[in-house]
Amino acid sequence: MLSTRVRIELVAATLILVGVGLMVYKVFFLGFPLLPGEYRDVWTIESKISFRPGDGPVQADLTLPSELAGWVVLDEHFASSGFGFAVTQDESRRATWTRSELAEPATLYYKLQAYRQNPRELKQRDVPALAVPLLTADQRAAMLRLIEVLEAKSSDRTSFTQLLIRALDSRTTDPDGRFLLSTWDEDSGDVLLLTLALAEIPATALRGVRLEDGRRRQTLSTLLEIHDGERWQVFDPRTGQAGLPEDFFIWQRSEDAVLNVSGARNSRLEFALVSNSLPSRSVLAMEQRSGRYALLDFSIYALPVEQQGVFKGLLLIPVAALVVVIMRLLVGVKTSGTFMPILIAIAFIQTTLLLGLAIFLGLVAAGLWIRGWLSHMNLLLVSRISAVVIVVIFLMSALALTSYRLGLDQVLSVTFFPVIILAWTIERMSILWEEEGPHEVLVQGSGSLLVATLAYLAMSNRLASHLTFNFPELTLTLLGLILLLGKYTGYRLTELYRFRAMGDKP
Repeated sequence: MLSTRVRIELVAATLILVGVGLMVYKVFFLGFPLLPGEYRDVWTIESKISFRPGDGPVQADLTLPSELAGWVVLDEHFASSGFGFAVTQDESRRATWTRSELAEPATLYYKLQAYRQNPRELKQRDVPALAVPLLTADQRAAMLRLIEVLEAKSSDRTSFTQLLIRALDSRTTDPDGRFLLSTWDEDSGDVLLLTLALAEIPATALRGVRLEDGRRRQTLSTLLEIHDGERWQVFDPRTGQAGLPEDFFIWQRSEDAVLNVSGARNSRLEFALVSNSLPSRSVLAMEQRSGRYALLDFSIYALPVEQQGVFKGLLLIPVAALVVVIMRLLVGVKTSGTFMPILIAIAFIQTTLLLGLAIFLGLVAAGLWIRGWLSHMNLLLVSRISAVVIVVIFLMSALALTSYRLGLDQVLSVTFFPVIILAWTIERMSILWEEEGPHEVLVQGSGSLLVATLAYLAMSNRLASHLTFNFPELTLTLLGLILLLGKYTGYRLTELYRFRAMGDKP
């Protein structure tokens, strides 16, 4: 059988690991802010589809972006006045607008809000089967000569691709490169994909939007993605630079058309972009409404705003409890009641520290004086405490009314003090005065106010408030620490000071 100490240590370690583990998961995988005041750059990207009337029914199909390379879509809006609309899901999500006939130019809108989160790399996928490119004899001969030259200069697929990009630059002097560009109207993208296919290198286009705040009328940009034999790599087809740019929002990871329009003419797809820096908590609330993560349905953000405010205060109580445990078990501070300092600290949060101390001392002093008078009446305990409760309420009411008449609005917060706890504190201090004398009352009263002040400072700390609200699982960690402290049997700091003379050498 394990001893109680070992069992407590195992339970405490489990609670601490679970609490910290959930917090780490929420920070690195769900994007929760670890520190207060963190912000997220949220991009609003609006796509505009415009076209003119054509013949017959009109149908416009737009491929919707997937959440790739760490991008998280927070919200989506569609505008399609006078059109039928549907979103379908097969190999990719597509928005479809339909109309039986079109008499005048039309514009359709799709707007999304997204921000970038870890991880920021593209997920690896299966390598598709290579398709033999359809080329004329001259095109095929030119490509084979170019491939042969580049293979002699390269050491692997990565270096081959970078050399090929430079060889197909619009300023190239290579005769085969110039010939191939001329046959595809100077479009190096198609030439790159066809040449790589002929060189038996799996490659595909990566379409997306270059992020530039305030940019309008932007069109899709294309990156090149190849498989180097082990993993997929991204290249800029203009410069040959490897890696996914930070300012690139991926819209589609395939060679299929992003927009298909039938029954209309002169179709065009343009983008407008705006960047906003939003508090991380606002972004999390948007994620919760979007239902992206099931775990968010069990977070504080899933509650109504009014209830969130209640739990914001409740989740700070374990922090105050840890302060009380440390001060009583490790430091050895005496308090009037075990958890009375926590309740006083909660009141301090509403009244502010200095004002709360003044109100508390005034009420307790007045209550002790009245309690001393009641003790001479030889009342029973229940009647005596009830009388003290009524007197405390009367004193609080009188103080509130007086402060209101004097224009001291802050003193009105006296109502936040717990009446029953105040009455019981007065009763306990009065009994202690009679049994132990005023010195012990001063010691326990001062200790209670000291612990309450430290608990207030801990609870009002911005970081503590942020962590307990966003990571309520940390209460398990606090519970584990309190369980460990509950098995402490060593000397307290006050006892070390008390017996300091024993350590002096004769």
